Amino acid sequence: MTEYPPSVTEHLEPASARRPAVPGRPAADEVEDSGGRPWRDRVLTSTGFDDDEGAEDRTLVAALTTPTTDAALVAVVAGSRLLVAVVAEPGAVEVGPEGLAHDASVDMALVVLTAADGTRALPAFTSVQALAAWDATARPVPVTAARAAQAAVTEGCESIVLDVGSARETALRPSMVWALAQQRDWRPAHDDPFVARSVERAVASEQDITGHGVEDGEPAAHGILRVVLTLRPGLTGEEVREIATRVGERLAADGELRARVDGLAFVLR
Repeated sequence: MTEYPPSVTEHLEPASARRPAVPGRPAADEVEDSGGRPWRDRVLTSTGFDDDEGAEDRTLVAALTTPTTDAALVAVVAGSRLLVAVVAEPGAVEVGPEGLAHDASVDMALVVLTAADGTRALPAFTSVQALAAWDATARPVPVTAARAAQAAVTEGCESIVLDVGSARETALRPSMVWALAQQRDWRPAHDDPFVARSVERAVASEQDITGHGVEDGEPAAHGILRVVLTLRPGLTGEEVREIATRVGERLAADGELRARVDGLAFVLR
């Protein structure tokens, strides 16, 4: 796995600037992978885009560059081909008779962005040109949006960042990544019937809750679900905290709910 600091927080250097050359290192096509297979004339498994020339998808680019709703953006992404970046990484290093180090094996690694707090994101691109502008040494691999999202989930990435480092850089939040990975439509949490039912189940046993609802939290359109609880008058502060804690724990235990909500806030009335 090759990790970069994310461009949303700091300038990204190309991968070549982060991998200093080793004296005597052979070219990639002169070495073998960790299984002993030579890289020369290697044929990679098809991803279903054998005739793809790496051109940008105009519909996707338009969705990234013009105002639209989050739901519309995710719908366009879901039907698009994306390019993920892979780079050659040295495996074991051996020292030859002349004392020069060289790679005994080379592996292909998916590029992942890592923030200072450890948060991870998968970069994906609309075109070969967009990828090359970010890192000319990375190799593009065309995949469906679903496969890119599934890779992101597998690699522990919370988000997918499209066209990193460009004017149209756009981050897909965790709930969007999960929707793409599960190949289902994405909806804002406050407008998602599944979320509404989950909240209803979480409050059903609380006799001191006389009403509830869900709203878009703040800042708006950032995936925050605001759960509004109307409580019976006369409760003590401790009783209110206990109610909020129980409801919050039930919601947190719902894995599917967590995949559909990017953040949670309570309003008690």
